[in-house]
Amino acid sequence: MSSFIIKRLLYGLLVLFGVITLVFVLFNVLPGDPARMMLGQRADIATVNAINKDLGRDKPLITQYLNFLNDLSPLSIHNRVDKNSYWYLDKAKYGNTVSIIKAGSGVLVLKVPYLRRSYQSNRKVTEILAEALPNTFLLAMVSIVFAMLLGVVIGIFAAIWKGTLFDHLSLFFSVLGMSLPSFFAAILFAWIFAFLLADYTGLNMFGSLYSVDDMGRGEYLDLKNLILPAFTLGIRPLGIVAELTRNSLLEVLSQDFIRTAKAKGLSKVTIIIRHALKNALNPVITAVSGWFASLMAGAVFVEYVFDWKGMGVVIVDALEKYDFPVVMGSVLTVSVMLVIINIFVDVIYGLLDPRVRFD
Repeated sequence: MSSFIIKRLLYGLLVLFGVITLVFVLFNVLPGDPARMMLGQRADIATVNAINKDLGRDKPLITQYLNFLNDLSPLSIHNRVDKNSYWYLDKAKYGNTVSIIKAGSGVLVLKVPYLRRSYQSNRKVTEILAEALPNTFLLAMVSIVFAMLLGVVIGIFAAIWKGTLFDHLSLFFSVLGMSLPSFFAAILFAWIFAFLLADYTGLNMFGSLYSVDDMGRGEYLDLKNLILPAFTLGIRPLGIVAELTRNSLLEVLSQDFIRTAKAKGLSKVTIIIRHALKNALNPVITAVSGWFASLMAGAVFVEYVFDWKGMGVVIVDALEKYDFPVVMGSVLTVSVMLVIINIFVDVIYGLLDPRVRFD
């Protein structure tokens, strides 16, 4: 078990290293001067050069790349004496750090990964993402739980009632849900439930998780604003989960150990819940894990349509303003989540399916 997890962690680190390298290369060969983005097109040459020097863009590309890796690593090497050094341990930049090894002017520290600063607001990218990520995580979690619970239930009944009207209707709506693009579904559902039927639903098209009360005395948690974006995001994985559950359950129900359970006189409910469903959930877990990661990364259109203050709005805003550090930080954050989720799913596989062994 432990060796398996270590191997998966090493594979994950290799994937992250490849993503980091690709992101650095892509965003450092794109046209555009960050200094002019920060200062405006009328900035003088001296100020532009000073900003580029502060950003390290006057250094060779390989030096910038090594410093980029050093900034992202929780364990990093810095110069603690020379303030003019490119590797200087600046407390204003890196925040609180824990010194592990000191040797001469160098020091090995433990720190929070540094994702640079926004070209537009000059705020740390970690601060921007820390504000947006919880909203996106909540939206993705509610969407995937909704899709998982309802999809599994629909899939079970579709398998039990194979060939009936319910089975055909579940297939029709599953295909319809899977074929709806997120941006179109967001606009459609917002128009129907938050505009045409707003008087009956009480839903708001542009609502954040926190709303201000009528007296303007402060914010309160308004979960109803989560309904439309979560429903919109959950439609596509719902269709996939329902069909995967149905097909996988039908396959498991045709196997020998199910016939043995029936011969022992076990009830149909017991056979499905205790024996068949557990073995049928493996492809569902794979789909759910992949969809959860994609919802964290692909909620851009839905968040933008519903003005949900998550990573989607941050990414769109950063792309419009060529704020590359924010886009790079967002991509790297999503990549880390993908790796973690894949490792978690591999471990869950072995726990759910007795046929899978970690060795």
